Parts: sequence; structure tokens; C-alpha cells
Amino acid sequence: MQEMTGFVPVTSMPYSQFRDHVGEQVTIKGAIHNIRDMSDFAFIIVRTARELIQCVYSPEFSDYRLTDDVMEQCSAKVTGKVVPSETRDGSERYELQISNIEILSTPAAIPPVVISKKQVTCDLATDLDFRPVTLRNPKERAIFKIQEGIQRGFREYLMSQNFTEVHTPKINFAGAEGGTNVFKLDYFGKTVFLAQSPQLYKQALVPVYERVFEIGPVFRAEHHDTSRHLNEYISMDFEMGFIDSFTDIMNTETGALQYIMNLLKTEYAAEVDLLKVDIPDVTTIPCIRFKDAKEMCVKKLKNITDMKDFEPEEEAFLGKWAKKQYNSDFLFVTHYLSAKRPFYTMDDPEDPEVTLSFDLLFRGLEITSGGQRIHDYNMQVEKMKRLGMDPEQFETYLMLHKYGAPPHGGLGIGLERLTMHLLGFKNVRYAAMFPRDINRVTP
Repeated sequence: MQEMTGFVPVTSMPYSQFRDHVGEQVTIKGAIHNIRDMSDFAFIIVRTARELIQCVYSPEFSDYRLTDDVMEQCSAKVTGKVVPSETRDGSERYELQISNIEILSTPAAIPPVVISKKQVTCDLATDLDFRPVTLRNPKERAIFKIQEGIQRGFREYLMSQNFTEVHTPKINFAGAEGGTNVFKLDYFGKTVFLAQSPQLYKQALVPVYERVFEIGPVFRAEHHDTSRHLNEYISMDFEMGFIDSFTDIMNTETGALQYIMNLLKTEYAAEVDLLKVDIPDVTTIPCIRFKDAKEMCVKKLKNITDMKDFEPEEEAFLGKWAKKQYNSDFLFVTHYLSAKRPFYTMDDPEDPEVTLSFDLLFRGLEITSGGQRIHDYNMQVEKMKRLGMDPEQFETYLMLHKYGAPPHGGLGIGLERLTMHLLGFKNVRYAAMFPRDINRVTP
């Protein structure tokens, strides 16, 4: 009887170990990414999980002969001798002199998009239509290794600060943000909603763990068809208790961003170099009150119509202002108007017209919303009634307040937006692996 031991031997040598095996026969597994036939020899590029490895075929190397079943996108096991590779810049590189290729699987058709070049050159719609194929391009897949690094940095930093990772329901009795931009779902004859945010649940967990975070999908039924909106996106949220001020939340986010950017520079250097990522300095992040920022925008820009929030051109202007004034790619805008913040946001005791809240702009684009929450039961019920909400419909949420909650607050970061702006993309869909918007639910 066969027994599982929990051990799977590594049968493909990573490129990082080639320098220790020069002159030796090694085996790699991957997809044939590109073949450049030079008549008497050929370069065969093998795509592994994170690298492209150059292999060279020549009848001089062994008795093995290249056959027609070696084609692009077939999966193969390639064996060969590790040798130094000549490079134009004199850098240290290695390649395999092929002694054998074992085909593991063969594609049934030629890919509809060329992925073997330096980058995919088709339009965005075609790129997304054939996403399972286009993601195989090294630059395309590097986007989501960078995105992995952002999530990893967020998780590692918060865990170092005694946060507990949680997972909250995505099928909810009500929308966390209120309003009409929620997806309704028939749930065994009842109407429920897809989660707009983990907000109500992460607040409930503050008295349990004190500090919690979640990385997960949220859903917004917004009829936006813009370059910066998705109807399903990944939100990186945290909530922390026993805060002295909402600035504690801003300081925690600053620390997380410092850690994330340093992690990208060190652990994801190959992808950063491939995509030519301009990693921002996050030594400190300046702050400005919403009222002051709005007055500045009105003076500098024309045709400002929304005095309760920022329009995209205002955010862009503030991003340039922060860069010029403070040499910062980031800017916290604080004390947003109460009328523009969710019902759970705490009003400023010194000025009830504004809230103890903030947004974080990154290079002129909002990537974070956060602030201090109401923790007093009577205060929360009173604000709900003032906003025309029925507290009885939020009975389970109000357990948090009714049975005691510490001063607390938190935030949510849009992962795709942060990735998009970090990589300099003009459309957030490039930063979503399989984007969902008002027109797209496939692939």
C-alpha cells in the first residue's frame, strides 16, 4: 500500500543554483517559451515559474536530435550541461547545452496572441479576452508577482505589529457602506448582498483580537466604466483598537507602506527591474486637512463643482503639490465632511461637520479610505437615525457597541489601484488578474 510522506522531491533545478553546477548535467522543467532556429543550432528558451532560461541545441553536444514535437508552449523536461553564457554587458549568466528533451504535453493549437516577445502588444480588450495565455508573458506575470509582494508585505508587517488575520463573510444581510451600489443575491428566498467591505465584521472583531486585518474581494455595483473602477477588487483592510487618535491608523499604514516598498526592492528585485518600477520613498507622509486642500484646488483649478469631495483632476493636482512641496509621492487628506463619510465614521468633537477620517493619495490617485469609528452605542444609534437608517436592521452590528467596544479605527487599501499607479498603468484592468467590470465577467 502506498503511503503519503508529505515530501515531494524537487526534480527541476532553479536557475539560481546554476552557478554552483557549472559543467554538470542538470534537469529543468518548464514550457518552451520561444525557439530561435539557426539551421545548425537553435536557442530554446524555457519558461519556468519565475524565469526564462536559455538552452542551446546543437548536434555537437550529444546524440540527441531535435524533433518536430518540440514546439512553443509545450511542457518539457530539459536536461543539459550548465555553461557560462556570453552577455553584451559582461554580467554573469548561464545556459544549458541540451543533451535531451522529454515532452510532457503538447498544445492543441497555436496561441492567438504572441507572448514570446518582450511584451504583449495587443490592445487591452484582446489581452483580457485571452488572459490565461497573455499572463504567460514575463512582463504580464511580473505584474502579479509585484502584487503578491504588496500583499505579502502588508501581511508580514501587520503580523509583526500583533494583528490577527481574519476572513469575513462575503454574503451579508446589508451593505456596509449604505447606498444602492450593492449586488443583490437570492439566498434561499431571501434578499442578501455581496459584501461592499469587511467593515462591520472587522469592527466586531476588535474586542476579540484588538487588531485584525483581511486581504479579500469586495463588490461594488457601481455603473462606472472608467479606467480606475472595478466591480470586484481586492481590498487590504485592517482595524485596530485602543487608539489614542485616528493618526494611529495613519502611522500604521505609513509603516506598512515602508515595509512593502522595501520588500519589493529586495525580494522582488527581478520583477522591479523587468518592469522598471519607480519605488517611492515612504520615509514620512505629509498631511493636509480636506478644507485646506479644497481651497487650494479651487484657487488653482477651474470649474470645480463638487465641494464635498475631490474630482480626479483635483487629486492629480494635490499629488503634484505634495511632490513639489514635500518631495512625497503620498499625501494624507484628513477631516472629510461628515456628509460624505459612512454612518460608522466618528465626527470630530470640535467640529461635527467634519469627521476623524482620511484618504491617502498616491501620486495623485486615492488608494485608501480610513478613519476612527464610532464606538459608543447611543452615539451610533443617534447618527443612524439622523441619516434615516433603521437601527433595528443593524441589530447584530450594534452588538459591538451595546456590549462595549474600545476606541478603534481602520482603513481599506485598493490593491489593484495601488498596483496600477505603482507600475504606471493608465487602466486598473492591467493590474487585475481577471478583472470584473460592468462589461466583463469572462474569462
